[in-house]
Amino acid sequence: MKDYLKREMAMRRHSLRSGFVREVAPRIRTFWSRLPGLVSRMTAGKLTQQQLASKDRKIAALKQELAAARGDASSPKFRLGSTPVFFVVGHQKSGTTWLMELLDAHPEILCRGEGRPFGRDFRRERNKGRRRGYPPVSLYNAIVSSEDLRSWIERSVWSKRDNVNEHLKNLTRLAIEYFLIHQLVKTDKRMVGDKTVLLSPDIMEEIGAIFSDARVIHIIRDGRDVAVSTMHHIWNQAEDQGGTTRATPAQLAKREAYRENPQKLLESGEGIFPDGWLGGYAAQWSANVGKSAKDGPLSLGNSYVQLRYEDLLNRPEEELGRLLEFLGADANEWTISRCISAASFEKLSEGRKRGEEAASFYRKGIAGDWKNVFTEQNKQEFKAAAGDLLIKLGYEENNDW
Repeated sequence: MKDYLKREMAMRRHSLRSGFVREVAPRIRTFWSRLPGLVSRMTAGKLTQQQLASKDRKIAALKQELAAARGDASSPKFRLGSTPVFFVVGHQKSGTTWLMELLDAHPEILCRGEGRPFGRDFRRERNKGRRRGYPPVSLYNAIVSSEDLRSWIERSVWSKRDNVNEHLKNLTRLAIEYFLIHQLVKTDKRMVGDKTVLLSPDIMEEIGAIFSDARVIHIIRDGRDVAVSTMHHIWNQAEDQGGTTRATPAQLAKREAYRENPQKLLESGEGIFPDGWLGGYAAQWSANVGKSAKDGPLSLGNSYVQLRYEDLLNRPEEELGRLLEFLGADANEWTISRCISAASFEKLSEGRKRGEEAASFYRKGIAGDWKNVFTEQNKQEFKAAAGDLLIKLGYEENNDW
C-alpha cells in the first residue's frame, strides 16, 4: 500500500511539473520569436529603454518559473553580470576596514575584505606555507600565472586563435564575481563589495580593464598618519606577538623602547621609525596613492569616487550618505545613523574612546597623530620621499610644515 501511494504521488508531481513546463516554455519561445520585431521597433524609436527593461524582467521571471517547474531549487538568486559589485580601495591603514564595517552594517550591502582580487604581479612566497592570514597571491595573479591554464587557452579549439591575456582578464572577472556572489546569495542583501588594499600602483587600471562597470570607493588618509599607524601595526602584529608580520630587529627594538617609556623615546629625538624605513614607506605611499588617485577617474569615470578618512571622521553622516547614494543604496537618516552606530570606534575597539591608545588593530582612531610623533628629521625624510602629494591631496598648502 505504501509503495502504491509513493508511486501515485510521484506520478502526480511529474504530471504537475510537465503541465507547468508546457505552459511556461511556449511563452518563452513566443517572446524570443517576437524579439527581432521588438529590436526593429527599438531602432525606429518606437521602443523605449524602459520597455526593454520591462521585457528583460518578464523573461527573467519566466525563466525562474520554468526552473521552479523543473524542480531546480538551486537556481541562483543573483546572476553573474547583473548583481551590483563594488570595491573599497585604499592604502593600508587608511580607514579601509572602518569603511568596510560601515557599509557592511547597511541592510542592503555585504562588504568583506580583504579578498585581494587584483594585483597582477602580487606574490608573497613566504606566506604560502601558512594556514592563516591573507592569501599569498592575488586572485588575478593566481589565474595569469597558471601555466596549465595559459596552455589550454593557447591550444583549445575554443580559443587558440584569440588573445590569451584578454581571456585571462575575463576569467579573472568571472572568478571575482563568482566568489563575491557565492557569499551574497547566503544573505538577504542585494549588493556586494570587497575591501581591496593597494597592493601596487596599478590597481585602478586593473579594475578599469577587468571590471569597468563596478563602482569604486577610494579612501585616502594623510600619509604621515598612515606611516605612524603602520609602524604600530607592525609592532602589534609581529610574529613574536602571535601575528603574521615579519618585523625586523630594529623595529622590535623601537617597539620595546616605546612600550617601556613612550615619552622618553619621543623626547630623545630618535622617534619611532628605524633608520631609513620612513623614506622608503613614504615613497611607496606616494606611488600607490598618487597614481591611484590619478588613474581612478581616467579608468572608471563616474564609477569612481574619492573621499578622505579625515572627512569621514569629522562628517560621518554627510560622507556616508554620499557614498550610499553613489552605490545606489538606501541613504535615509535612520539607516545612516544605524550604520555609524554599528561601526563606531567604541564598538570596534571594545569600549575605548577615540584617542585612547591600545596595542590593537584599532589603535587610536584619530587624525593628526603624526604631529605627536614626527621628529624634524622625520619631516624632512617624508617630504623628500613623498614629493608634493600632501599638497595635491589638500593636506598641506606648501612644504613649510
